[in-house]
Parts: sequence; C-alpha cells; structure tokens
Amino acid sequence: MKNPIVRLGEVMNIDRTTASETECGNLPYVGLEHIEKDAGNFTADYRRQPERLLATKFRFTHRHVLYGKLRPNLNKVSLPDFDGVCTTEILPLLPQPKRLDRRYLHGALLSRRFVKWASSSVSGANLPRLDPARLREYQIELPDLAEQQRIAGRLEQSDRLRRTRRFALEVTDTILHAAFFQLFGNPIENPHGFQIEPLEDLIQPTRPISYGILMPGPDVPGGVPYIRVTDIHDGQILTGLVRRTTREIDQAYKRSKLKAGDLLLSIRGHVGRMAVVPTCLDGANITQDTARLASIDALEPHYLMRCLSSSGLQHRMDGLTRGAAVQGINLGDVKELPIPVPPLSLQKKFAAIVERVEHLRSVQREALRQADHLFASLLHLAFSD
Repeated sequence: MKNPIVRLGEVMNIDRTTASETECGNLPYVGLEHIEKDAGNFTADYRRQPERLLATKFRFTHRHVLYGKLRPNLNKVSLPDFDGVCTTEILPLLPQPKRLDRRYLHGALLSRRFVKWASSSVSGANLPRLDPARLREYQIELPDLAEQQRIAGRLEQSDRLRRTRRFALEVTDTILHAAFFQLFGNPIENPHGFQIEPLEDLIQPTRPISYGILMPGPDVPGGVPYIRVTDIHDGQILTGLVRRTTREIDQAYKRSKLKAGDLLLSIRGHVGRMAVVPTCLDGANITQDTARLASIDALEPHYLMRCLSSSGLQHRMDGLTRGAAVQGINLGDVKELPIPVPPLSLQKKFAAIVERVEHLRSVQREALRQADHLFASLLHLAFSD
C-alpha cells in the first residue's frame, strides 16, 4: 500500500512566536551563520552570543526544526537540542508529534528534491526567500510514524559517521600546527633566535615573486592549466577544478610559470590562501590574484607555508591588505615579510612530518567523501519522487 502524500501545512506549524526582551537577553542566539549547509550542525560560536538583541527574534525550543528561508541558505536546516532565540530569517517549524517525526522532517528539508523545489519557489528581488505560505504547500510522502523513525534513524547514523569523519580530519589538522610550534615557535616572536630575512631574499633570483595571467580567457581543452584562488582550498590545489588557457596566453606570462614545489599565495580577494604546487601541475601557470614563491634551497616550501600561515604573519598580511570592492596585498609588501630561517635539517624534519600527515589527511578526506555520499544517497532513496 502506497504511503499518503500530504502538504507540510497539514502536519506541522510554522511557529513565529516573538521572543521577549528577557529571552533575547538570556537565551542562546542562532543566526543563519551558525547553521552549516547540508548538515544541520551548529557552529561552535552560537552559544557565545546571548547578548541583548534589539531586532525582533523568534523563540524556539528543542522540539522545533529550524529552517533558513533565504536563498542561498535553503539547505540550512537544524535540529536544536536546546531552547533559544533565532533571527527572523529562520523559521521555527513545529511538527505534530503524533503524525510527523521531527527528524524525518529534517531529512525531508535537506533532500535534493526539496532544495530544488525551494530554489524555484523563492520570491523577492533583493533578498529572495521562501514564503511561509508556500512552504506549507510542499508535499511529502508520509509513511507511518514507525517507518518515519526507522528512516530518520538510518539518516542519523549516517550523519553521525559524517561528523566522526569530519572531526577526525579536524584533529589531524592540529598536528601540523603543534609540530611547527614545537620545532620553531612563533615566527613573529622567534624564540630560538633564528636569522630573519625578508621573503624576497629567500626567493630564487631567476624566478622572482610574481603574479600571473590577467585575462586567461575561456577554458581550453588540452591547453595549459592555470590556478585560480578558488582552486586553492584547505592548503591544497583542487586539481579537478583547474582550468586551461591557450599556449599563446601562457607564453605571454612565462614569468609566472610554475614548477613542482613552488608555493602559491593568494594576494587578491581571499588574501593568504596557500598551497604547494604538486608534480602533476609542473609547468602550469597562475592568475593575477596569486603570487608564486619559488624558495631557494635553504628554505623548505612546507616550512615557508606554515610560517606564513601562522597567526602573527596572517595578522600582518591582514594589516597590509587594502581595497574596497576587491581587497589585495601589494607584492612589494609580500617581499618584505620577515621570515625566520631555521637550520635546513630542522626544516626537513618538519617536511617529513608534513608528508606523513598529508597522507593521513588524504585517507581521511576520502573517508569523509564516502560518508557524505552515503548520507546523500540515503536522503535520495527516502525522499525522491
């Protein structure tokens, strides 16, 4: 027997109870920025914002489902386990407990089917949003409560696996930070008294610090790969996203050609992103938003990357960043960044640690990818047409 199809408005209420001034001052506050996309987890900082809020806020409890109604946040859905207040851009949804399991509703709102429907149903020019009345009209398949709980339980188990994989990756990320500071200390404080040189003096004279292609043109199959700032993420180059330009354009920017082991530093837009060029991108190029740092033999690129990633040098780069519409840092300022130069043997010891940790991170990323795929597959099976 086929399960009935119902409108959400038949099995849940949109609870827009206004929070009192006392509640706004005492309860945890949740904004759209505190809910992770496609996961429903809360970021760690929401509980640290219980300050008095002057604008209108909605009151919610641990029985609600929180749904972000603004595009591009239509896949921000969370299950709070506490009572609090939230921005009016979040709708507190209250399922009827005898008809709709709230975890089942959470899964339905995260499904690709719903997100696609919501994206095509928003209205408004400046701030496209999903009207609550429209949300009530969305139709879902409604199995009996026991079956809803079974589906929700499987999704919960899969999501728990995703969180475990993600946490393991986060823990691994701290290893390099700890190893760097144990071996070298804070680069700004330089507690070991290493000799300090301006970055420019630590770069190969024949391959000076330079940015790349101004207008790479359309993606050219079989052309020369070039790396954009958006291709640099989490200390790595996302090789699957790399585009290609013509050989003529590449030759016009021979000054910024890459070799394996070069360090890339983003200098416009998102200043401070870094990655070491892998062997598969030897001979590639970069755009004008990225600087190539070809270090001399006395400086390991992985050491240089972690040095520039330290909070002190990141803070210094932030202070040197200028611009309104598009922020950036001048190459002249990059060249003057002070870099401590430890003994090469110590740098190589750190590079060996990096190699082992990066192998572990690679394994963990693949495990996380598989866990994300499993969760998405379960959502699709449960809530597809």
